[in-house]
Amino acid sequence: MNIRTLTIIAGLLVAVIIFFITKVNKGSSDLRDVYIEVQRGEFRSEVIASGELFAKSSVDIIGPDGMQSAGIFQTKIEHIIEEGTVVEKGDYVARLDQSELGTRRQQRMSDLTVSTSQFTQAKLDSAIELRKARDGMDKMQFDIQKKRLILNNSQFEPPAVVTEKKMDLERAEKQYNQELENYELQRQKSIAKMAAAEAKMNDDKSKLDALLALQQKFTILATEPGMLIYRRDWRGNKLGVGAQVNAWDPVVATLPDLTKMVSKTYINEVDINNVKRGQQVDIGLDAFPDKRLTGKVIDVANMGQQRPNSDSKVFEISVEVFESDTTLRPGMTTSNKIVSEVLEDVVFIPVEAVHSQGDSLVYVLARDGGSAVRQEVKLGKSNSDEVVVLNGLEEGMKIYLSDLEDMESKPLKLLSSRNKAIAKKD
Repeated sequence: MNIRTLTIIAGLLVAVIIFFITKVNKGSSDLRDVYIEVQRGEFRSEVIASGELFAKSSVDIIGPDGMQSAGIFQTKIEHIIEEGTVVEKGDYVARLDQSELGTRRQQRMSDLTVSTSQFTQAKLDSAIELRKARDGMDKMQFDIQKKRLILNNSQFEPPAVVTEKKMDLERAEKQYNQELENYELQRQKSIAKMAAAEAKMNDDKSKLDALLALQQKFTILATEPGMLIYRRDWRGNKLGVGAQVNAWDPVVATLPDLTKMVSKTYINEVDINNVKRGQQVDIGLDAFPDKRLTGKVIDVANMGQQRPNSDSKVFEISVEVFESDTTLRPGMTTSNKIVSEVLEDVVFIPVEAVHSQGDSLVYVLARDGGSAVRQEVKLGKSNSDEVVVLNGLEEGMKIYLSDLEDMESKPLKLLSSRNKAIAKKD
């Protein structure tokens, strides 16, 4: 043999070996670790939903309580410390915008300056008027004494002259008495005028003092030790710098009790009938995948709501977390597996092993000897991973998890009840 012939023979042998290896691998790939045995045991029907951690109870950090009486109905958070900061009682937390407060303070200072001036003016006017009135009465008393002296000296004059002098004295005394009454009225008027001016001044001072005291409260301090959490609005948005603080609801932030946590989640209206209070919940943390927690459903909303970017209605539920962990923080995302029902001693298989043909025929690929058949099954309860088989499979049977080539051409094995129905129809 020459070299050319040997090369051709060697190439043919390599091709034959490759062909057989490929056929063997292809034949074995259909049977290699792609099937499992049907199991029997406890099956848990679960509703799965993501949630968010909240403190079951918390202490509100309240802003100024005198805003409404000061005529300030709304202000903004000008600065607030970072969410998650651990604070002690009395530590600085936030500062509110004082723009409107400053305007009102300036106005009150101006009002106090005016009312103080008016009170001083009222005192001066009263003093001058009363002094003038007293000077007039002093002159009248001097005139009365003079007329009395003249009357005494006119005893030896004719009776008509004496009578005239006597009438002059009586007229002067009457005028003096009237002036004395007028003076008393004027004095009381001056007292009332000064009292009104003083009251206005004191009122302006009291309002200014209240604003100055309120100004101190615009610097917010922690009322209790804890971890600061921003308040959220009804949409769930965090209220940080720039958020509005209302006089009728002056909550700036909260200090949650981290020892008792709740996961709030939303359940689709399709699954809500399977969720009830008291059901067990397995809780996972997205931030710590290896950490597993437990809890129970403590509240289920009676009314559904429309969530943003969702076409279906959802119902809010609350899940109490049993464990107390220092790693738990409000706002953490949780995965909640709500155990809606536990079935004992049932047959179940992975959901990926189930196939459907049309609207009514559901089957699995089962091993029958060395070949595969399409075995019709009747299914029951399911969860995200497994489904209960009510009829068609027995414990220990082997079924395929993955699709096979020409799967739809495999023999179909119907349930006995369907065969009876077909035979009766024929």
